[in-house]
Amino acid sequence: MDDRDRLVERFEAHRPRLRAVAQRLLGSAAEADDAVQEAWLRLQRTDPASLDNLGGWLTTVVARVCLNQLRSRRSRPEEPLGVQAADRPAEQVGPEEQALLAESVGPAMLVVLDTLAPAERVAFVLHDLFAVPFEEIAPLVGRSAVAARQLASRARRRVQGQAPSGPGADRGRQRAVVEAFLAASREGDFQALLALLDPEVVVRADTAGGTRVVRGAAAVASQALGFAWRARSARPVLVNGTPGVVAARHGQPAWVLAFAIADGRITGIRVFAGPEHLGGLELAEL
Repeated sequence: MDDRDRLVERFEAHRPRLRAVAQRLLGSAAEADDAVQEAWLRLQRTDPASLDNLGGWLTTVVARVCLNQLRSRRSRPEEPLGVQAADRPAEQVGPEEQALLAESVGPAMLVVLDTLAPAERVAFVLHDLFAVPFEEIAPLVGRSAVAARQLASRARRRVQGQAPSGPGADRGRQRAVVEAFLAASREGDFQALLALLDPEVVVRADTAGGTRVVRGAAAVASQALGFAWRARSARPVLVNGTPGVVAARHGQPAWVLAFAIADGRITGIRVFAGPEHLGGLELAEL
């Protein structure tokens, strides 16, 4: 085995964790694959002998790539949110990685993480979900270790405040919010939509044309009015335990929305479309 083969072997041993980190940070299988590939390219330009902790170095590289991507999303002008086939199919992964990803990218977590600022998201995900020390997170987000801890703490409070409740949740109340959203969308009632949406609500979908993000109640309400014809065929469901809606075409789900609801208002919406994304969702009556 030559040096390159050994390097490939060492990198592949870290790939499941790297992809899990990237997918939690970006919420997209395709973007996660791209971030991991970028880490591989950078590793090829680095002397492995100079790395005391290859796993830590790779995690840092992936996190930095993801942070740049998250910041880029924020800086790009927002585009109309169309329900298209989502991003390209992810490569086949093994059982261990599938377990990691299934644990990490459920709709409930995605819609909440999408409401966080990029630095908050990185600090929270790396520390709370992957036990990366704040001393290592600090250089990534350009803050001191104390400031990085504050970022994670602020993100944690938002996640805890917005995370859907467990099995004992008031499903009747959640269903009422979802049905009110559908009714307002069908009827073109802009004011009713505004009343249902948190002022800082975030809608996100990864489509064939790239990531589409809409932020703020007014912008999201305007986009929801464009869903009126789709909303007519939609019905409330639970999406992997998260309140949402599904619309069918020819008897099969065509697109799914998953909601984060806090204090009777919608704080986040995640759009799923395309067989590679819909196939992994468990839909049940709400």
